[in-house]
Amino acid sequence: MIDQSKCETCPVHNTGNLKKLGINMDKFDFVVALAGNPNTGKSTVFNNLTGLKQHTGNWPGKTVTRAEGGFEFNNSRYKLIDLPGTYSLLSTSTDEEIARDFILFGQPDVTIVVVDATRLERNMNLVLQVLEITDRAVICLNLVDEARRHGITIDTRSLMRETGVPVVPTIARTGEGLPELLGKINEVAAGEFVCKPRRVWTESRKLKKALDAVAERLSTEFPSLPNVRWVALRLLEGDQSIIDAVQSGELAETAGSNGNKKGQKVEIHGTA
Repeated sequence: MIDQSKCETCPVHNTGNLKKLGINMDKFDFVVALAGNPNTGKSTVFNNLTGLKQHTGNWPGKTVTRAEGGFEFNNSRYKLIDLPGTYSLLSTSTDEEIARDFILFGQPDVTIVVVDATRLERNMNLVLQVLEITDRAVICLNLVDEARRHGITIDTRSLMRETGVPVVPTIARTGEGLPELLGKINEVAAGEFVCKPRRVWTESRKLKKALDAVAERLSTEFPSLPNVRWVALRLLEGDQSIIDAVQSGELAETAGSNGNKKGQKVEIHGTA
């Protein structure tokens, strides 16, 4: 039999291990990005993890609001960056550009993708694009209560197997599933859970060969560029914004300005 008393004190199952740090984030161990389509409950997840106090301001050079907060879990301190809600990372809007560049160049330790369980197919577009960039992600399957109300059942094990990353069902407004979400964030950040995201380019030998050639050239031209293979994929797909950024040298500048190293201060304003 399972000892329930021990289970209740396990970090994965106990919200008491969550300490909301708000704007007190001078030092942190891990950076977590929070991505998702609009109206998926992303802000509710953010507020439940960090509390009502948070840093607010604008992204460098943009008028889009930036929100940061922090929490402590299992003896580690996490800085949480709330990315603009977006349906895609293909950079056809300022919001998409900001979300893409932070995941691509900021290199967060974990990226949480909040999805609406009632509109999973629509939300998977963003999930798959995030998984093309990073192999450290967790899917927060939110609004499962609404899905049940509509008679929708989602096989989370199959979804995890197909995507190669943890999938955690949640009801953010009530806090249901958040302890499990925290546990998976902690496991991915600490390297205890190794994600193996499914990527389109791995399934085509010809595409992989072309990708290798472009990635090698990019590595030569931009030695410090992170996520070279994703940039190479966008070039092969004819993404004009990436092509322009490579030709102008802006790509290297963007990579340098979006790095989010531990202990680095970000010039934003604190709110009560």
